[in-house]
Amino acid sequence: MLADSAPTNLTNHFLIAMPGLEDALFTKSVVYLVDHGERGAMGLVINKAGDMTLPALFNKIDLTLQRDDLTPLKAMQGGPVHPDRGFVLHEPLYPDLDRPEPSPYASTMTIPGGLEMTTSRDVLEAIASGGGPRKVMITLGYAAWGSGQLESEIKENTWLAVPACQTVIFEVPLPQRYDQALALLGLESWMIAPQAGNA
Repeated sequence: MLADSAPTNLTNHFLIAMPGLEDALFTKSVVYLVDHGERGAMGLVINKAGDMTLPALFNKIDLTLQRDDLTPLKAMQGGPVHPDRGFVLHEPLYPDLDRPEPSPYASTMTIPGGLEMTTSRDVLEAIASGGGPRKVMITLGYAAWGSGQLESEIKENTWLAVPACQTVIFEVPLPQRYDQALALLGLESWMIAPQAGNA
């Protein structure tokens, strides 16, 4: 769909897996790209929950989660790379400022035009005590592509790309995120033939 006209930089875009992508983690997945450039790409799968609840994850690092909005949730399977490491995708801390203040957390990456991702323990401590960013998604692991790899996969019809929508990440229930991401392109899953691109 965006194969030929895809912008060189897909940071702050969703990658939507085409039906032909048959991989345990990536089948029917939606990936939020936090970084994309000449050296490759990095993203977090936003619609695949893991087995561990967030309270259990926090207990594992000696913290007690005190936020009722997060206690029913599970940590997401962010991708196959470093599945033992946590990544906190969250709303921008200073969205209304023209020149944002530095993040209070030790390791925060600002995604141009989009969200922020923090990998340091201090954000988890803030969340555990009832503070921190209000809209958060916590993943274990991430997805990565080497230089030119993602561009090749898009040309091979493995992925569709569309500008990301924060509502899909933070408000749409997990089972509906794939269809909602497709809807951003005006598509429904039945419209995408599984054999597309394999002539």
